[in-house]
Amino acid sequence: MMRTELKQAATLTLLGSTGSIGESTLAVVREVDNLSIFALSANRNVDKLLAQCLEFSPRYAVLCDPSLPHERRDEFSRALHERGCKTELLLGAGALEEVASAAEVDMVMAAIVGAAGLASTLAAAKAGKRLLLANKEALVMTGDILLDAARQSGATLLPIDSEHNAIFQCLPTVPEGVDSSQLTFVEKIVLTASGGPFLRTPLDQFAAITPAQACAHPVWSMGDKISIDSATMMNKGLEYIEACYLFGLPSAKVEVVIHPQSVVHSMVHYDDGSVLAQMASPDMRVPIAHCLAWPQRIKTQAPRLDLTQQAALEFYAPDIDRFPCLALGMEAAKVSGTAPALLNAANEVAVASFLSGALDYLGIAAVNAEVMAQMPCEAATSLAIIHEADARARDLASALIKKRIL
Repeated sequence: MMRTELKQAATLTLLGSTGSIGESTLAVVREVDNLSIFALSANRNVDKLLAQCLEFSPRYAVLCDPSLPHERRDEFSRALHERGCKTELLLGAGALEEVASAAEVDMVMAAIVGAAGLASTLAAAKAGKRLLLANKEALVMTGDILLDAARQSGATLLPIDSEHNAIFQCLPTVPEGVDSSQLTFVEKIVLTASGGPFLRTPLDQFAAITPAQACAHPVWSMGDKISIDSATMMNKGLEYIEACYLFGLPSAKVEVVIHPQSVVHSMVHYDDGSVLAQMASPDMRVPIAHCLAWPQRIKTQAPRLDLTQQAALEFYAPDIDRFPCLALGMEAAKVSGTAPALLNAANEVAVASFLSGALDYLGIAAVNAEVMAQMPCEAATSLAIIHEADARARDLASALIKKRIL
């Protein structure tokens, strides 16, 4: 099989290498010459991280979970040594920032799910890296702070989410990556959404939805948290917020359309009536390869799209009664300030409680809505303000869940 070579050699730090995006990234890396791995990271998945290190021999491996037993860490280091792998083990969240900002690193794939990926993503932006953003929560929480850091350092910010990557591919190429705030001839952008596993489930059955059912996405293979967000369409609400920041557009110029087949990944409408859409089989290797090589194109093993064999493509306006979390995300984008951080924090707590069996499915949206209703929003002018808002929202969400249980 013919391999692809990057025109210029590059070094990659992959944050969150054991998750679904991380594994898809490594699948692309396997087929590319001139691209080396500087660091891989996992929260506590020791076995998978070990296998990745033995295959790719990064300079560093990072395990983040402070509760991971010392015995497991020692076993990891010993296994590397016994097999002749010179990868050095680093520990803790601080190590993520180190490997994201190291001088030897050209690109950083930010694929840690949730607020846990915020500090390392920001470190990469401040260090002027090519930042491949799969962690939407970092931008949702920090907004202009992250964008300003990238602008000041000269970092290039490229979107990995299939929807935002599709929009990026449909926009004229600009030197700043996704900074298209000057593209005034864009009438609107349209994010497509699969609708998840419950697009046609009767609403009176929602109360009985289980975590296993919610994680069974009909199109995409993702981790549990993202799968739940896709089921509730909070994922699309967060992507709506992300799109406003990434492309410098007001919320009035961003729309969401249900597209169950996930073939059209998003669209850009122009003032002259033209509509450009990016299409591909639903495989994350496509946007990952696009960003790893941009502005070059590289070959992937993703399935090729054959429209003659494709079922009819459907498009629907979203039903807000069915997906109230989408409405919450759209409202948070309009309010801006700390509203997105509050919503993200509440949702992370609610989803974790649902996955553990402590909260029912309908409770996710109910807790998110109540946190947004009770907590005042303020200007997100510093990380301290954002972190404080995040913590208070988590506390309130936990208290609300406890009341629902009792």
